[in-house]
Amino acid sequence: MTTAIVDDGVATARRVPLSRGYRFELVKLISQWRIRLLVLACWIAPALFVAGVSRQSTLPSDTLFGRWMHATGWAGPLVTLGFAGTWALPLLTSLVAGDVFAAEDRLGTWRHLLVAVRSPRRIFVAKSLASLTVILLLVVGLVCSSVLGGLVSIGNQPLVGLDGHLLTSADAVGRVLLAWLCALAPTLALAAIGLLGSVALGRSPMGLLLPPLVALGMQVAQMLPLPVAVRLALPGYAFISWNGLFTSPAQLEPLLIGVAVSLVWAALATTLAYLLFVRRDFTNPAYDGAGRRALTVGVLPPAALTALTVAVVAVATPSMGSGIEQDKIQRSVATAFAHLYRLQTRQLHRPAVTEAKLRATAACTKSDGQGVQEGAGNDWRCVVTWHLPDVAVAGTAVYQLDVASDGRFVADGDGPKEVNGYFLVRTPTRDAPNPLWQFDGNVELLDTTSKG
Repeated sequence: MTTAIVDDGVATARRVPLSRGYRFELVKLISQWRIRLLVLACWIAPALFVAGVSRQSTLPSDTLFGRWMHATGWAGPLVTLGFAGTWALPLLTSLVAGDVFAAEDRLGTWRHLLVAVRSPRRIFVAKSLASLTVILLLVVGLVCSSVLGGLVSIGNQPLVGLDGHLLTSADAVGRVLLAWLCALAPTLALAAIGLLGSVALGRSPMGLLLPPLVALGMQVAQMLPLPVAVRLALPGYAFISWNGLFTSPAQLEPLLIGVAVSLVWAALATTLAYLLFVRRDFTNPAYDGAGRRALTVGVLPPAALTALTVAVVAVATPSMGSGIEQDKIQRSVATAFAHLYRLQTRQLHRPAVTEAKLRATAACTKSDGQGVQEGAGNDWRCVVTWHLPDVAVAGTAVYQLDVASDGRFVADGDGPKEVNGYFLVRTPTRDAPNPLWQFDGNVELLDTTSKG
């Protein structure tokens, strides 16, 4: 890969252009059988999964938007996104970015590569861009495959949002693609962490495991009763906060914070990996990681960034509690019930009624009113009240709520049976359960009192 120039009988060599180094590294990655299998799996498996699950009698109702996979093809890509953010994307970044530098250590080919390229900086940039290209190819495959599988198996039907309102097909496609686009930010953060682990830990398998371990740690943190500011300071929060795109109005503030934090983490981890790489001693064939320097450069700066981000978020959005408060749950449940009541009315061919005329309200208590009325748990109980035109007596319905620490809740109907019990209704695609029987909702963790 060197270029020879003959001048008065003297041969010299110049550095290889970055574009050639990038193409060389990209070909090296694509030529690996495991990368080819990953590309094939990402472009085929989601379509088969979505098509197969959509035709089953039972749906993954414990997964966000899983209960709507019978109704619209746009639910499948969101179910795939939820799975990808938890498992697939951390593993993909590990297998690609987490091994791109360590592979040279295992093969002992650094000297040959340095002689050919003659620039550690160009090597780092070329390898980073090549791994990023492959990761983007894998993510695009997940999106295209899951969308195609959903549309072919179910069709281009409207999607029910997390507050019960109906998204048109045109609106659904935009929000689904935007949700996947926002998920790229934490994916880039995990990829940068993979680069850092690959550079700092050398041929050690811990470098390969670093992205999934970090992702697992962030998932565990999101399940703990941590303050909202701490949750938003973790780069994995953008894997969750895309839920806010499917409410009306959209809950954009947590999503924008999550994306910004992820991009800052990506920039910091990439910079640290670069500094470790260009200062490495390539003449030592027994090199096996940066040792103590990996701890000081690879661990302390991210920890400091987390503390700084927590402080900034805490000051900008005063939310040091759980963010799950009684009034927020009551508003979310009442709003979702009103929207879904209209959907049920339309499916049962009853006279149409607007949300304004329904005047739905919810009274929710935790642990039968004992203790503090906030926080996650499966002991929330809500009584929804609504009014119908020309009917003197208000209607009531009871729901049992399981509220997760990230703000997502599942409302399970507890009577009366003719309102929120289990029965089938006819939809444009097939018979489906009563939409008021069980439904998903989302509580915005940030304080929204100033927004009215």
